[in-house]
Amino acid sequence: MRFDTSPGRFREAHPEDSFSGSSGVLFEQAMAQTRMAICLTDPYQDDNPIIFANRAFRALTGYEEEEIIGRNCRFLQGPDTAREPVRQLRSAIDTEEVTVVEMLNYRKDGSSFWNALHLGPIYDNDGKLVYYFGSQWDVSDVRAARSEERHARMLARELSHRMKNMFSVISGIVNVTGRVRGIEAEAAEINARIQALGRAYETTLDDASSGTIELGQAVRSILSPYDADGHRMDLVGNGGRVSFAAISLVGLILHELAANATKYGAWSADNGRVTVSWLPEDENGQVKLSWLETGGPPVDVSMIGPGTGSAITDRMLRTGGGAIERIWNRNGLHAVVTLPA
Repeated sequence: MRFDTSPGRFREAHPEDSFSGSSGVLFEQAMAQTRMAICLTDPYQDDNPIIFANRAFRALTGYEEEEIIGRNCRFLQGPDTAREPVRQLRSAIDTEEVTVVEMLNYRKDGSSFWNALHLGPIYDNDGKLVYYFGSQWDVSDVRAARSEERHARMLARELSHRMKNMFSVISGIVNVTGRVRGIEAEAAEINARIQALGRAYETTLDDASSGTIELGQAVRSILSPYDADGHRMDLVGNGGRVSFAAISLVGLILHELAANATKYGAWSADNGRVTVSWLPEDENGQVKLSWLETGGPPVDVSMIGPGTGSAITDRMLRTGGGAIERIWNRNGLHAVVTLPA
């Protein structure tokens, strides 16, 4: 028997069921007019054929109504349709269960699309199975986005592995050169900077596919060796992202500040503390990072001069479009670093 989509027509399959009266008409009209692709099948006819397909279903698949009605939904399957979701559908029909699967389907023109198919039984008021309901949603774009994200994460992990190896090789070269030339102290100082760079990138590469890095994640990784017991440093921040290229700046700057605090500043005293705080991007497209030392030895401003580390970080910041302001308070340094977001 052929059914069209006008109100009341697909009720001919089961004239004794409860889909009658005004509520049944409203139900049918809603099914026909919704933008979600919907079809109904008749489990009492041979091969459970489609007896109703709304306009959205026809638009999604490219088939006309007369090409759909009376056929089993499997006509949308094709050469690359996986067997497992098909098996799940058959099992759900056999046991009258609700299921949701994603499967590759094909349109009339031969083009494929990923179909998130929701299948479930419809019962009348007496609990008797009347129809099977299927709603279809084209999730091809969602699948593509998932695939791109997985690919980006795989590349990030590979890049992380290679960068770790690269930093290890560079560190080894510096150590050997230092021993050969009798400049072990200078080599150790250079290696400390290399290790800080490595920590800056180590835990942030998985996030790099977005083009920006969460600042707090990098700060924690870089500074963790300087406060192993967690009692001499406070990290305060929520949000704030910087460009992937700026992470090297963050690594070097925080290393120089931490090294200075260990030798001369707050961390050279028993009760010295450092508070590192940061804020999300401001209206100027910048992120500010604050380094505040307290409880350290008294600062003699007249004895402070430019060091190698300061010169390196200042030059790199200028090149990268950032800046640093150093405020020498009586009991410690307050540095404010501005970074491009």
